Amino acid sequence: MSGLRVALVAGEMSGDILGGAIVSAIKARRPDAQCYGVAGARMVAAGCEPIESIEALSVMGLAEVLRELPRLVRLRRQLVGRLAADRPHVVVGIDAPDFNLGLEMRLRAQGLRTVHVVSPTIWAWRAGRVHTIARAVDRMLCLFPFEPPLYAAHGVRADFIGHPLADELDDSIDAAQARVALGVDAQTAVVAVMPGSRASEIRYLAPTFARTVALLAAQMPKLKFLTPVAKPSLRAGIEAAVAMHAPHADWRLIDGQSRMVMRAADAVLLASGTAALECLLLGRPMVVAYQGSPLTAFLLLRLGLLKTRYVSLPNLLATEAVVPELLQAAAQPRRLADEVGRLLADTTARQRQLDQFSAVRAVLRRNAGVRAADAILEVAAGVR
Repeated sequence: MSGLRVALVAGEMSGDILGGAIVSAIKARRPDAQCYGVAGARMVAAGCEPIESIEALSVMGLAEVLRELPRLVRLRRQLVGRLAADRPHVVVGIDAPDFNLGLEMRLRAQGLRTVHVVSPTIWAWRAGRVHTIARAVDRMLCLFPFEPPLYAAHGVRADFIGHPLADELDDSIDAAQARVALGVDAQTAVVAVMPGSRASEIRYLAPTFARTVALLAAQMPKLKFLTPVAKPSLRAGIEAAVAMHAPHADWRLIDGQSRMVMRAADAVLLASGTAALECLLLGRPMVVAYQGSPLTAFLLLRLGLLKTRYVSLPNLLATEAVVPELLQAAAQPRRLADEVGRLLADTTARQRQLDQFSAVRAVLRRNAGVRAADAILEVAAGVR
């Protein structure tokens, strides 16, 4: 197959990271390959020709998506027109399922081969999306081992490629080294407090976490608390919660450096999300909490839209649920403080988590970029 053409459409920074690894692996196997599409800096550096910036798809939040919807519809129409005319050997959507699955469906209907990388969370909610996916893709590439069987039941070819974060992160840096890097006494006991990276998460969780910190600080006055601030716009909300609920705690806010803060911690209190997977891969014990709007709680918990018993990836991936999860009304400061305190004091409880984390890390570390590239080249060659 000469002149291999691979079109890629990636959304969000995580998509660019994985996309960069995929492009590099494709180029290593097929130096003649022309990779082009909606790309970020890592993809471009790996050799992907950008026809649109990844920023075009980096939209989060219902209000933001609604505001940008006309532009996104135009962009998808333009991409369908261009790719249908170009006829690349394969079209690869990376994450951004609300945009990419519609794109892939339209292009597959015109005879193009399609691959989607990163399965939507059909195992947690909106399971009916699998029917759309069956029409949209020739191959689904999954980051978690429990996902392919869900697709097999619907006749969708799905491969487990591992998780790119597992290729990137490990527990090789110990807490003392990380504390020194952050300018903290290496012998100081540290709790990382991470109420989230979105304004809505800070609004709901920062006060709860601050009250939790106040209880822990009263019990253990020498305990130090560190919070990585994901972006400057979130700092004021966190500072207000600290000032109101835990003004006397030894608590420091740090711009960014979330992974180094987790590495420095003896225990981590965090909002459910990707950070929990990062914490697992870094080998740090954790307590997971989440609070959202009353409407969110009603829809997910009372109406049963949430289809899994657990919400945090560590519990979904481990052979036993070892991470405490306190959601909505259950996320009370006293309960959170008790769970964090137990991880600080109980060596057995800590080790139980860490043993599970090590096993999960070994399963997820599979060189995801290379495995994805191999699957994409198979589909491009007509193997479905």
